[in-house]
Parts: sequence; C-alpha cells; structure tokens
Amino acid sequence: MNRKCMIWLLPFLVLAAQPVLAAESAPESLVKTVTEEVLNILRKDKDIQAGNRQRAMALIEAKVAPHFDFARMTSLAVGRPWQQADADQRKALIGEFRTLLVRTYANSLTAYRNQTVSFKPSPAKATGDEVTVRSEINNPGGQGVSLDYSLARSDGAWKVFDVAVANVSLVTNYRSTFASEVGKGGVDGLIKSLQEKNRRT
Repeated sequence: MNRKCMIWLLPFLVLAAQPVLAAESAPESLVKTVTEEVLNILRKDKDIQAGNRQRAMALIEAKVAPHFDFARMTSLAVGRPWQQADADQRKALIGEFRTLLVRTYANSLTAYRNQTVSFKPSPAKATGDEVTVRSEINNPGGQGVSLDYSLARSDGAWKVFDVAVANVSLVTNYRSTFASEVGKGGVDGLIKSLQEKNRRT
C-alpha cells in the first residue's frame, strides 16, 4: 500500500489484539472496540478487498461515522470563516466535508493489507470532556506511524473530532486549503469546491 493510501486509511486501522480491560477509559475502549469490529469485517469481506467502494462506504457509515463529530471537525477545518457562515452554509459545509471524508476513506479502505496497530499508554485517564487516544500503525516492512485520536464527550457520548497522523492534524491539514478557497470565493466558493471534489472522488 502506498503512503498516501495508508495515511487516509489510518483513522480506521486500530487493531485491538488484546481484550478491552476494565481499567481502560471509555474513549480508549470505544476506539479499540469499534475498529476491531471493522477490521474483522475487512478481513472477511472479499468484495471490499476486491475494491468494492460501495460496500466500503456502507461499512464506514454503519460502524465508524456514528463515532465522529463531523460538525466539530468541519468547524475546526474551516476556521474563522465558520463564524461568518449562516445556518444553511454551515449545513452544506458539514454535509460536503462528511461526504468527502467518507468517500476518501472508502477508497483507502479497499487497499487495506493487514496493517496492525499497537496502543500507547495514555498520559492520563480521561477525567475531563476531552482526551487523546494514542496508537501506532505497524506497517510490515516499514516504519511505524503515530496515530492519535482526539475525542470529546458530548451528551454522555465520546466522539472523535480530530485525527493526527505522524503528529499532523487532519483538520489543520485541511484548513489551509479551505482558507484558500474562501479567499477566492467566500464560503459559497468553498462549498462549491467541496461539491466538485465529491463529484470526482
């Protein structure tokens, strides 16, 4: 698998080789449990392995997307212009960004080739409303890549609002691109750009 595909796939590749322990925090257990289920399906689903993107998208929608806070991810990626966007523009941005992430992840999911992930001890237990779950991708024959999930608790549920690959934040990585599009055509220009990307993805 090339590095670009692997990086897009990373947020879904956390191998829970060991059973979830009672001492683990709720967000750690969530990340491990969900991704173990996804990987078990991946290993058995020959259609996804053969490149069936629709099945990959269905898997993401059913098992992964419910645990991501796409509204917060979008607001962080858009940055300051988010404050100037009206309700309809925000809804459109969230929808288009969510579609872009799911479709891009689905493309990469079909390229999964048995990478594994080991978890790193958290610096502290989750006692507040935000926590980072740290892990590392083990790529056979290659160098390990750090993968950190940022989660926040809202209404009693933990959801991912950012993923850092090799210490590079996903939402920060998009921010410069989004700022450029807003600079050229405003918020509506960014929405149009995302729509065009989704038609090509």
